[in-house]
Amino acid sequence: MLDIRLRCKQSGMTNPLVTVVVPSFNQAQYLEQALKSLTDQDVPLEIFVMDGGSTDGSVGILQRYAPHLASWRSHKDDGQSAAINEGIALGSAPFVTWLNSDDLLLPGGLQRLIDALEAAPSAPAAYGRAWNHNEANGRRTPVWVEPFELRRLAQRCIVSQPATLIRRSAWQRVGGLDISLRMAMDYDLWWRLYHASGPLAFVPDYVAVNRDHPGTKTNTYRSQHYREAIAVVRRHAGRVPLKWWLLQPYAVWYKALRGMR
Repeated sequence: MLDIRLRCKQSGMTNPLVTVVVPSFNQAQYLEQALKSLTDQDVPLEIFVMDGGSTDGSVGILQRYAPHLASWRSHKDDGQSAAINEGIALGSAPFVTWLNSDDLLLPGGLQRLIDALEAAPSAPAAYGRAWNHNEANGRRTPVWVEPFELRRLAQRCIVSQPATLIRRSAWQRVGGLDISLRMAMDYDLWWRLYHASGPLAFVPDYVAVNRDHPGTKTNTYRSQHYREAIAVVRRHAGRVPLKWWLLQPYAVWYKALRGMR
């Protein structure tokens, strides 16, 4: 088992404004583009890559990007949520987020989210719009994102994770991600941030890209993802709206069959 731990001196790390964690496992075909989308941002970042022991060439990419990273490691870990919590705890910037290694930030995206949080000092986090990039046909369509409203949050996840930025103080207040969750940990986080600190701020601009490909956990474990999301809604809202049961055949079985064609 490959176990590499390396702390780097990241260029521009003086007083970083945002801590970004990149959880990754065998995503070499996407990893470099994700990292470049971060290094192209126009704000000072500290980037921590938490690799789960990849064997597909990811380590070589991390070695090349080492001068741009605050820290990276590659070894077996306790899963995505634990890795994200680990990375954010290593940082010190006032704002935090994570970017999955198959997603992208758009140019200027982080600055737009920082501006939104500075304009709304009581908001625990800000989120913008995101594109869904279909790897099969190259098409981009809008991810379903809406201005924050609790009733709508109970109906569906209206926040796209790659397009979010969180205050470190708010993250620490709720204890980060729930490591018992494998699929809907971001959905659960939005609820807990709201209950602890109030509504999240919405930015009507496109700030990120979510990749849709057969290897995503959402596509590979669609049924488990749906069950976790329902459990999150029940935990935080006290009941599960009828919509979840009516749409289950489409969201789980129909989409799974369509993906097999």
